[in-house]
Amino acid sequence: MKKKLLYISVNSKPEDLSSSKTVARAFINKFLEKYNDFHVEEVDLYKDHIPRLEYQYFESRNAIIKEEDAEKLDQKDQKEIKRIRELCDQFVDAQVYVIASPMWSLSFPAPLKEYIDCIVQVGKTIEFVNNKPKGLLDNQGRVLVYIESSGGKIPWILDPVMDKGENYVASVMKTLGIKKVEELMVSGTGTTEEERQEAISNAIEKIDEIINSITL
Repeated sequence: MKKKLLYISVNSKPEDLSSSKTVARAFINKFLEKYNDFHVEEVDLYKDHIPRLEYQYFESRNAIIKEEDAEKLDQKDQKEIKRIRELCDQFVDAQVYVIASPMWSLSFPAPLKEYIDCIVQVGKTIEFVNNKPKGLLDNQGRVLVYIESSGGKIPWILDPVMDKGENYVASVMKTLGIKKVEELMVSGTGTTEEERQEAISNAIEKIDEIINSITL
């Protein structure tokens, strides 16, 4: 049985116009050259349905209601709950994760936050011990690669201040138990196609280094 790489993209642009998605595809292709026992599943957060979480879907903090309780809700809510479970199960079943996102307003587009809210679930990705979170994904040597494009170049010293998106994603994933989180920046895409292609090329040059740092 093949292992799974889950590719999560969060950009409304087609791949050839999206710097982060272009680099992500190059990363995935190179990864599969080395690890041919993996298959790829893709979630496009601008095309696939990502539910908004309603209060009636939960019995407690981050705990989706039981199936017998869900059956008491209307058909729309039951469908949404089923979809939330599907997204979470798909995430749990993967060993390698690739997220491709642009930097928007020092963070990332809103659909990614909605997706993260769906996968943080008690009993599947997290549990609370003495009211403190404990990740359940600390097995299988899981790794996440966060690929982010930005128009300007961010000095490393300002990264904690300017790049709140990557820092947030890394924090959440480590809380879930995914200890290895790699960042691949596509920085300085600028305002011209020449600048964008240079930023893409610079990012692609770093792919081998990241892949070689992964132990599966």
